[in-house]
Amino acid sequence: MYFVISLGVGEPVFLTPWHIRQTAIDTLDRGTTRYTANAGLIQLREEISAFYERKYNAKYDPKSEVMVTVGGSEGIDMCIRSMICPGDEVIVVEPSFVCYKPIVETCGGTAVVVETKNENNFKLMPEELESVITDKTKLLVLPFPNNPTGAVMREDDLAAIADVIIKHNIFVLSDEIYSELTYGSSKHVSVASIIGMKERTVVINGFSKTYSMTGWRLGYALGPSAIITQMTKLHQYAIMSAPTTSQYAAIEALRNGEKDIEKMRDDYDMRRRFTVNAFREIGLDCFEPEGAFYLFPCIKSTGLSSEEFCEKLIMSKRVAVVPGNAFGDSGEGFIRVSYCYSIENIKEAVRRIGEFIKEIKETNGN
Repeated sequence: MYFVISLGVGEPVFLTPWHIRQTAIDTLDRGTTRYTANAGLIQLREEISAFYERKYNAKYDPKSEVMVTVGGSEGIDMCIRSMICPGDEVIVVEPSFVCYKPIVETCGGTAVVVETKNENNFKLMPEELESVITDKTKLLVLPFPNNPTGAVMREDDLAAIADVIIKHNIFVLSDEIYSELTYGSSKHVSVASIIGMKERTVVINGFSKTYSMTGWRLGYALGPSAIITQMTKLHQYAIMSAPTTSQYAAIEALRNGEKDIEKMRDDYDMRRRFTVNAFREIGLDCFEPEGAFYLFPCIKSTGLSSEEFCEKLIMSKRVAVVPGNAFGDSGEGFIRVSYCYSIENIKEAVRRIGEFIKEIKETNGN
């Protein structure tokens, strides 16, 4: 009997780097355990502002345009709740992370899905965006680098949709939680750095993926002061402030964590290239992701639905992956595979999936 291998969760295999953990330990040892300002430690907001200016050429006032949240997820929630009124329409790019539509609907808004396509490398095309905008459209959720597809929007791609956004005078929630996990010679570009976009964009990011700090529950939002002020009010009443110890650890991460980012990104890149080639060798069509740590192979050739494929795979081969339709209807016919696990587990999982596909073909007489 096989042991179960999960390639289903976006949980980095790496420990939080020691110097970050040590800073947290030292903070606790000093008894620095009280509430911080609602918007977060000013030292941390200054470091976040410097990081975005240094990395992505987007400058924010740490006093009025930056707030610290309990993970990127809270930032997404606070942004949508601050901006959306009943009847407003929010464009949600799919396939994508599962929380956007439910939060919109909780606020009384209407989520309008725009589907990205495999043949476009799962990028949002300007004509696709234009086709779903109405006079009720208020916000576009732009999740790149993308979970689950690994797609990335480069500068030219963003400039093309920025023209549409500015033309129709709508806002953008840019979920950039995987910004530092972008591969190749071209680095991540924030949509906020495109001319005319900073004043209409709320950027959500955090420390979970970049520094392998998932359990520390720390993220941040950057945007126009009027929006950040309203988000901070909601945050104040719902949360009070993000964890103090995590905030001090995050300061250390931003100041001295660049080599950690580079090491983890290089390791993920190696696994990315191996996993793409491995899936192609076992006969699954798979576009090459340029960001995050997910693969989105097409399983339509097996004749199974996404859920059938995943259920049969875990029962027969003890490998767990996520059905693509969990990320929206456009994900049907795909599966999400996370490669943030050990290379040994990835190799064994792909071998078993190869066996599974071969058995399916034999059963179907192919």
